[in-house]
Amino acid sequence: MKILVTGGGGFLGQALCRGLRERGFEVVSFNRGRYPVLDTLGVTQVQGDLAQRDAVIAAAQGCDAIIHNAAKAGAWGSYQSYHLANVVGTDNVIAACRANGIGKLVHTSTPSVTHRATHPVEGGTADTVPYGEHLKAPYAATKKIAELAVLAANDASLATVALRPRLIWGVGDNQLLPRLVERAKAGRLRFVGDGENRIDTTYVDNAAQAHFDALAHLAPGAACAGRAYFISNGEPMTVREIVNSLLQAAGAPTVSKTIPFGVAYAAGVVCEGLWHVLPLQGEPPMTRFLAEQLSTTHWYDMGPARRDFGYVPRVNIHEGLMRLKAACTQAASITS
Repeated sequence: MKILVTGGGGFLGQALCRGLRERGFEVVSFNRGRYPVLDTLGVTQVQGDLAQRDAVIAAAQGCDAIIHNAAKAGAWGSYQSYHLANVVGTDNVIAACRANGIGKLVHTSTPSVTHRATHPVEGGTADTVPYGEHLKAPYAATKKIAELAVLAANDASLATVALRPRLIWGVGDNQLLPRLVERAKAGRLRFVGDGENRIDTTYVDNAAQAHFDALAHLAPGAACAGRAYFISNGEPMTVREIVNSLLQAAGAPTVSKTIPFGVAYAAGVVCEGLWHVLPLQGEPPMTRFLAEQLSTTHWYDMGPARRDFGYVPRVNIHEGLMRLKAACTQAASITS
């Protein structure tokens, strides 16, 4: 089979491309930039913009399936920029499936589509946790629209499935871990609330594995076709435990200080206002959405994913942390 992976140069994207190549698939990655690591994996790279329909259709020619992993993520930015990447981009991927007679589409979504202020989720599934309403973050709002479009596209000629991996981390992470380490070293990292709320996380290889499992089982009329699934390690931990474990693995100082939710939320309101009014660079250190996410319990039931496409996490959190520590130690020795 020949698989198109959108966003193959990113953190999860590279794990997807690597795993597909190890399984003997021919892989094409559609990226905005070019990534030497994909060349070493034997991945064909096509550069382009997801918002350009003709470019996406052309990249998908000759492919048997698409894993749509590319998205604009983050806590800040204009709604239009998120809409172009996440909504228009996903519509174009669906169009590419139709135009090229591709029968399988695995879509990387996010649990953020179900965000509901400070409502905790304990053992939730896609059948029991409703979509969020009045989503404050453009990322969550546009990913919700994109997921609904993917699921609505499921029919007799195109089988679709949406996966919602929760908080991906691991070796090669260039987003979450560097930010945690930077803030911890600067003494600017705080737990929102007491840090005892339990959350799910996903080691990157497990997130990729879920995509491979879903792809293998996906077909018109399959149990997973037209459905969404939460994906995680299935090992909920308190925010305090997982954050400090990641920091320890990276050789960074651990954190104990907290900030009340009300204060963090108010800070988010102020930061959002300032970033709207002033020409400030980067993302604000706090937003309302982020304050709600960091202070709320969110963990999920992996039963549906195991039942419908055989997903079982292969790398537990302890093993993942050992791999991360080894990689960070090696990187530190090279740079020292």
